[in-house]
Formats: sequence, structure tokens, C-alpha cells
Amino acid sequence: MQIGLSMFGTTYAMGLHPRSGRTPLTAEAVIAWALNANLQGVELPDSILAAADVPAIARMTQERGLYVSVACGGYDPAKLGEACRLAAACGARIVRTVAGGARIGGDRRNMAGRWGTFLEEVREGLAAAVRIAEREGVAIALENHQDLASEELIWLCESIGSPNFGLTLDTGNPLATAEEPVDFARRIAPYLKNVHLKDYWIYPSEEGYRLVRCPLGQGAVDFPALLEVFRQFGPQELPMSIEIGALEARHIRVLADDYWPDYPDRSAKQLASLLRFVAANSKPAADWRTPHEREASPEEVVAYERAQLRSSIAYMQSLIAEVESGESGESEEAVS
Repeated sequence: MQIGLSMFGTTYAMGLHPRSGRTPLTAEAVIAWALNANLQGVELPDSILAAADVPAIARMTQERGLYVSVACGGYDPAKLGEACRLAAACGARIVRTVAGGARIGGDRRNMAGRWGTFLEEVREGLAAAVRIAEREGVAIALENHQDLASEELIWLCESIGSPNFGLTLDTGNPLATAEEPVDFARRIAPYLKNVHLKDYWIYPSEEGYRLVRCPLGQGAVDFPALLEVFRQFGPQELPMSIEIGALEARHIRVLADDYWPDYPDRSAKQLASLLRFVAANSKPAADWRTPHEREASPEEVVAYERAQLRSSIAYMQSLIAEVESGESGESEEAVS
């Protein structure tokens, strides 16, 4: 298992957020950050990578044994094709993208009555882009970006039917489409190619619940159970980039009448299971706002992001070491 760094979990520190007042870090600087933290890879936005010396990035990451994934967006074949060519040039195996459509937080009200047509457009665009990915020898991995539910992601994988197309699992985002994260991971595991490691604190609301970013291991996501799913059903070399949640809390309105009309049919049993999970992992009522939402200074937000990232890296490195130690013990017992 390889743990890496995504730029989108620390947008002030990385210079991506307009309120940070900072210049975006270069690809070389992000790679240096990952190396200093003893991480094994990076996921870089295509715009950051395109501005870099791509052959030099390829040499640097190959010499250091780092994985590189390319973060793109949308389902336009021309744009994704460029990202695939960029990925191939820098030695990356994965191009992550998102479909969109819904507003962040699984809110499909803006697409009322048009969701089915939208999904067909997504499938057509991705299928054309995958033909380019096949020629370039890379894979496009569509993320559950708080937009598509597991049923829709699996339908896209089955209907496109290419080994060069699969999924990026964001470990916190299933909660935004009213799904429990470990169950979600098991369902999509046959198509898994890339992971974003994310955790959330849950705060109940009158219409459902809010998801608030937190360090990995401190929220509702069961990472030991997820790693077991990856170990059993995931690919042998699975890039997993730490991407702490956005600075704005996500309001998941599962108790509102207009949340469900464009979602796949769900049974009462499924909804009851989700609500039990939310109840078991909910935080007491409190001020859930992040420093960004409280309009703290950029310096305070950067310090907050860095502290959460340090804690997350330490948690995942400790967990991976524990898992690998257990696997080593099993091997020794088998030999003896």
C-alpha cells in the first residue's frame, strides 16, 4: 500500500485557495513536501503538472520510487485526452476525474428531471476518453465526488467495460450520497484503481447531517476495515493520497423531501442502516465551523491545515505499519 499527498486537502497551504494570498506550489515543491513526510507519492492537478518540466518530474519520481497520479475534471474527451498524454509523459498510471452535475453534498435539486440524460452524456464522454487512455497506457479513474452514487459508478464501469477505466474511491464522500463508507468500498472494489483518504466528523441537523473535515482516524470512517477491503479486493499497487475534506462543511439533507427524487431506489433497510451509522458516529451539538468558515486569518487556516495533515500522516503510517506487521506474522506462521 502506498500513501501519498493530494494538494486539495490543504488548499491554503498549497496556495490553491484564492483567500490564501499565496502562489500555488509547483509540482517540484509538492513532491519535496511528500518526500519530507516519508510519503510514497503525489496526486497533482493537471494544470500544475503541465506548467512543470515534465521529463524532469518523470526522472525525479522514478528515481525516488514515487507514484504520480494526475487530477483532472469533467468528462470532455479532449480535455481528458490531454491529461492522459500528460500522465503518460510523466510516468503516471492514473488520471482521476469527476463527473459533477450535482452540487457538492449530493444535492441534485439543480438537475431535477435531467439526471438520467446527464448520466448518458457522462458515459458517452468517458467512453471516448477511455479510448485515448488505452492508447496512452494509462487509466481514467472516476471519483465519487459527492455526486454519483455507487449504483451509478458501477453502471458506468460495466457499460464502458475497459481495463483502462475504473474508480477513485474518496473514503469520506459515500456519506454525501447517503451510503456507509465500508459498504460502498466493498461494492465498488472490483473497479478500484485509486483512493483519496478522507475522514469526517458528523453533526446532526434538522434535515439530515453535516460533514465537517477532520484528521484521518478521528472521524466516522473505519480505516482498518477499509484497508482490509483494499487488501482483499483491491489492486496490488493501490495509490492512496491523503486529501482532507474541504474547508466548507457539507450539508447532507437526507431527511428533506426533495433530496431523493433523482437518486437510485434505496430500500428502507439501506436507509435504516445509514441512519444507524450516522447516529452511532455523531458529535454532540457544537460550533462545527472550520477556521475558514469563521473567517480566521490565512495564517491561522494554514496552521490548522498543516496540523491536520501531520496528524493524518502519522495515523496512516502507524496503521499501515500495524497492518504490514500482521501480514508478516501470518507469513512466518505459515512457514513454520
